[in-house]
Amino acid sequence: MRLLLPLLLVLSSLPALAAPPPLDRLTLPKGFHIAVYSDQVPDARELALGAKGTVFVGSNDAGKVYALTDTNGDGVADRVRVVASGLQLPVGVAFKGADLYVSAVSRIYVLRDIENHLDDPPQPAVVTDKLPSETHHGWKFIAFGPDGKLYVPIGAPCNICDPAPAHGKLIRMNADGSGWQDVAHGIRNSVGFDWQPGTKRLWFTDNGRDLMGDDMPSDELNEITGTDQHFGYPYCHQGDTLDPEFGKGHRCKDYVPPVLKLGAHVGALGMRFYEGRMFPPGYRGAILVAEHGSWNRTKKSGYRVMTVRLSGSKVVAYEPLITGFEQNESAWGRPVDVQPLPDGSLLVSDDLAGAVYRVTYKP
Repeated sequence: MRLLLPLLLVLSSLPALAAPPPLDRLTLPKGFHIAVYSDQVPDARELALGAKGTVFVGSNDAGKVYALTDTNGDGVADRVRVVASGLQLPVGVAFKGADLYVSAVSRIYVLRDIENHLDDPPQPAVVTDKLPSETHHGWKFIAFGPDGKLYVPIGAPCNICDPAPAHGKLIRMNADGSGWQDVAHGIRNSVGFDWQPGTKRLWFTDNGRDLMGDDMPSDELNEITGTDQHFGYPYCHQGDTLDPEFGKGHRCKDYVPPVLKLGAHVGALGMRFYEGRMFPPGYRGAILVAEHGSWNRTKKSGYRVMTVRLSGSKVVAYEPLITGFEQNESAWGRPVDVQPLPDGSLLVSDDLAGAVYRVTYKP
């Protein structure tokens, strides 16, 4: 008994192992399968794919950025490394050339030649420190466009307000932080965008305002079809509803309406066009949207990954790909971003479970 006591004391002092995400609760269409890619990524947010297959993950976990590697090609990350820490809300990650770009509220950083230095990552170098410093909607999904420029959203620093010209828009800049240009205005908080194959037009999600009731207004899926377009915020919501405070004297027809109303408070975040060949042909060219879920709706909405099927710029279907992260008004997972892989499978980040999943299809 004397020998057992010290051992029991040591065991009792160890942290309890976190339970694996309950993927058996999830529902996917027939033939689709989901598995854990890594469950060691606390507060996993935006995903980016490196040139050598490294999966980079932004997070809110102590300002950390993660690198996931699947060295044996079995579809599961066997190495999880922290490549940056101590940054302010480093949610956004984007890869260009050999370099990883990270958003951190007022700053964009770059980690040069990162895939050759995963075990000894370089100090993040500042690309720009001129972005607004407000943290309300201050986290930023970032991505490089077909034009080689870095696209950065600047959310409204409020639930509802008439923001200053520095907010409520999408901008782009050169990779060195120079040459800022406004791309679109009237955007409350976009945390996901991508370019449509073929047309190269930019599509983006936008979160609707709160405190207008359970069913108003809807989150939006938008398409930019011209220069200097205004998408309504804060004057008009979901393309057809004037704001009760800021809508006076405005007309919804003066603003660009959404291509699709995604639902009230669903928390539409990361979105990507799917161009892989693993999923059935009907998924090619579709948009996959991570819906993080509502936070103050009487009955929860969102908590799912959705498929938006298109014919050109016209929506022909809006249907679930993954549901079950929330059941009986209790959520165990919250999807944040989606990232197709070269083999046609799909990664999904989940900040509540601290995990990244891999979705495959085999009939």
